[in-house]
Amino acid sequence: MAASLTFFPVGNGDMALVKLDNGQTILVDINIRASADDPDDDTPDVAQDLKDRLSRDEKGRLYVDAFLLSHPDADHVTGLRNHFHLGSPEDFPEDNDELILIREMWSSPIVFRRASSQHPLCDDAKAWATEARRRVKMFREKGLDGTGSGDRILILGKDKDGKTDDIMDIVVQQDGLLTKANRVDEAQFEARLLAPMCVDEDDEELIDVLAENNSSAILRFSLKGDGYTDKCRFLTGGDADVTIWERLWLRHKDSNRDWLSYDVMETPHHCSWRSLSYDRWSEMGEDVKVCEEARSALSQTREGAIIVASCKPIKKDDDNPPHERAKREYVSITSSDRFICTTEYHDENQRPLEFSISGSGMTKVQKLALAKAAALVGVTGVTTVARAHG
Repeated sequence: MAASLTFFPVGNGDMALVKLDNGQTILVDINIRASADDPDDDTPDVAQDLKDRLSRDEKGRLYVDAFLLSHPDADHVTGLRNHFHLGSPEDFPEDNDELILIREMWSSPIVFRRASSQHPLCDDAKAWATEARRRVKMFREKGLDGTGSGDRILILGKDKDGKTDDIMDIVVQQDGLLTKANRVDEAQFEARLLAPMCVDEDDEELIDVLAENNSSAILRFSLKGDGYTDKCRFLTGGDADVTIWERLWLRHKDSNRDWLSYDVMETPHHCSWRSLSYDRWSEMGEDVKVCEEARSALSQTREGAIIVASCKPIKKDDDNPPHERAKREYVSITSSDRFICTTEYHDENQRPLEFSISGSGMTKVQKLALAKAAALVGVTGVTTVARAHG
């Protein structure tokens, strides 16, 4: 089964699905808006597009093997209660074959604490936090052997004040590696946890920085293709802004800059200018300057790398995000044909942006509409593949 990476058109939000070489799936954020659920609205039905790519277990339940929530802003968690089962898998409703079971949650208590200190959590984020607490409680009571699919959780980042000291078997510390989804040890991927940062109480400067800026979970995946390791590197960072990327570069530039290298990167904060600069566009216009350290962190491309902006169409105006000046910077890192906006891509192709990962590298999948394919070659379901990296 070919590995793949799919980005769904969710406007200004994130929603990506990693399918591993062994068929397991890792979902990164969701933004399933009410309009997307309305059959009378032309908003892309990303929930159905997602479900079409998932498998069912022996009980007929749709599932993802792991669900990574980068941070609890609404545009990264909307649709959770409507489309996912929350609670014990034993309570999964037998009469609902459309809910999705989350076999393993990947969640950071650090980003939840910082987010809630800034603004109230949306209802979907509160539901995620409640489910995460349920799973941690079960682990404390039953341990690794007593928690099965649907009850499992990985904690991203060690918490302060010893709050995670008694559950370290399910904690991945900053700079550590994730190598299993739902505890299946088949070496299909590695994911380096680059953030969030856990800080000491006496580091007042960094505490202030992280209080002001969204400290999302940042992971750099290395994915297998056709059994061959490291055929696609995928960097995802939620809404992490310029301060975080600058600090990551200063932390890793001398000995571990390869940890930031990628074949596909999802632009932080939906192609926001604030991920690249401290200067305010509204005040300075074209006189703004890019933070070179943040840009360096975001420009560790491998040959043929693609940059994906998960956002609404990018226009030359003062809107942020997305921001046209940020797009120009990302284009300068890759090229105009290797910078792709998910909404613009869907408007043109009427399908999510998808990459296939094989032993020869990564390719962008392009499927012709059935009617057009039939008219061209007399058959349906024709698939063409354009080389993106190999």
